[in-house]
Amino acid sequence: MSIKTSGLHHVTAIGGDPQRNADFYTRALGLRLVKTTVNFDDPGTYHLYYGDESGKPGSLMTFFPWRDAPKGRHGTGQATTTSFSVPEASLGWWTRHLAENRVETSQVRNSDGEETLTFLDPDGLELALVAHPQGDPRDPWDTKLVPAEHAIRGLHSVTLSVSREDATAGMLTEGLGLTFEHQDGNRLRFSAGEGGPGALVDVLVTPGAPRGLVAAGTVHHVAWRAPDEATQAAWRDELIDDGVNVTSILDRQYFRSIYFREPGGTLLEVATDEPGFAIDEPLLELGRALKLPPWLEPKREDIEAMLPKLDLPSENNPR
Repeated sequence: MSIKTSGLHHVTAIGGDPQRNADFYTRALGLRLVKTTVNFDDPGTYHLYYGDESGKPGSLMTFFPWRDAPKGRHGTGQATTTSFSVPEASLGWWTRHLAENRVETSQVRNSDGEETLTFLDPDGLELALVAHPQGDPRDPWDTKLVPAEHAIRGLHSVTLSVSREDATAGMLTEGLGLTFEHQDGNRLRFSAGEGGPGALVDVLVTPGAPRGLVAAGTVHHVAWRAPDEATQAAWRDELIDDGVNVTSILDRQYFRSIYFREPGGTLLEVATDEPGFAIDEPLLELGRALKLPPWLEPKREDIEAMLPKLDLPSENNPR
């Protein structure tokens, strides 16, 4: 494979109640809701995008929240942990802050020089905050709820759970251009581009573990970055030539996407960096209004009638 990703673009998960989801990710985690739109394949459901001020690739966690979604099951064939990058000395603050928000956390764990704090979101999705010793130069979303000195800088890594690693490792290195870094027991680490926070994936090998079920509280797919549409199209051709079953290029309004499964079962996406989230609303108003793609605008009245109302904290849209 001649084309290589520079890192994670976003992680998309299945949520439950939309208001509970928005409260947790904007208030407890201090992320910004940068786009309120719908699942283009199921317009009666929100698609909520959380990230930094402008929703730059690598900062994004997105959700399809269904109020009555059945509970998923964590297991092999899916991404089981989504990790965010935070400043090195901030995990004590986060432990107290999450406790104030009635979120139970693990003890801080140290591995590979990184300190990690794990916890669950309201639907049972496993999350982690990772303090990387080399720091993270990305600018955070600064609010009164989570001040900049402690705030999330963006995605740190994802963990893929598999029953065996060979084919998954081959897809990561040959299909995405990642580099194998090291192995610690049954955990293998790979990095994209220059490595570091936002460009890491761990493969957790658990033979005999149950197969995961994608529903509420689980990750739907993991997206990797492509700089532009031309690169994505060439990438798709190379994957097809290698025998990978890849979708056509799909218009997601704020980026273009292709999808395929790695051999262990996790759904992967390659998403373009362009055009971004400011194409249909000003930067200071991101996430405030329901935005629909042109092909769904004629159905706006019906779609709005199906969607529950969302209340956002004032910090989401500074004046």
